[in-house]
Order: sequence, then C-alpha cells, then structure tokens
Amino acid sequence: MFDLDNTLADTAHRQRFLESRPRDWDAFFAAAPQDPPIPEGVALATASAEECEVVYLTGRPERCRRDTLDWLAAQGLPEGRLHMRRNDDRRPARRTKLETLRRLARDRDVRVLVDDDELVCDDAERAGFTVVRARWTAPSGTLRQAQEGEGRT
Repeated sequence: MFDLDNTLADTAHRQRFLESRPRDWDAFFAAAPQDPPIPEGVALATASAEECEVVYLTGRPERCRRDTLDWLAAQGLPEGRLHMRRNDDRRPARRTKLETLRRLARDRDVRVLVDDDELVCDDAERAGFTVVRARWTAPSGTLRQAQEGEGRT
C-alpha cells in the first residue's frame, strides 16, 4: 500500500496554499496534477508491482479521484486500487488510513504500508503492519498540522 503525497508525489510546490488563513484547500488540491514524482517512491512502487498487487491509500478527498488516477497513469505507476477519504471525512489521516488497512487485511495479506506521515506509520506499526517510512522529502510542519488537525489530506 502506497501513500501519495510526499511518498510518490512531491507536494512542496503547493504547500503555500496551506500557509494562509483560511487555508486554500481548493487551490491545494487543484495543483496536485502538477506534482513532480518522487523517484524513490516511484521506484519502490514499480519494484513492488513485480511481486504483489499495488494499492494506493491517500488522505486526498474522493473529489480528487480523476486527477489522481490521471497523475498515477502519467507517471507510469502500476495500476492498482485507489482508496481515498470521503469528501466530508475530516478525521486525521492516521485514523482513516488505519481503518482502511484493517478492512483490507480481513481478506488479504497487507505486505507493507509505505507512507511519509510518522503518525500514520506509528499507528500502523502498533496495529501489527509492516511499514516503510518514506523519508525522501523534507517534512512539512504545515502539511502535518493540516493532516492531523484538519483531516484534509
């Protein structure tokens, strides 16, 4: 299972939309199709597809599905199911993602979760999942607060 933002997609260029008050979520998500791919994440997803099914797990809202699928295809990433949060779901990513992990693990093996969010990784490890911490981008305090405090990504 692969996270998107700051695991496969570099969001640095659009984080400026989260620095103002109020945060400009529409602009933040509208800029996602221009995210550059992160080579380390893309390489790991591509290699993983040789051995197992790749699944994408993101905190992005469902309204971003078309842009997200187009972006994945444009980067040559493996096809795989895409799990997104409901548009009205404002729970922290660590809660929504762990819920999805547990649901999927009921009828399949979840080999590994690859994610940049330390809180998501901590909770997944405590729940017994194997985790690869995507530490190939600089952590963003702004994005972390948005993920944890506002449940938007």
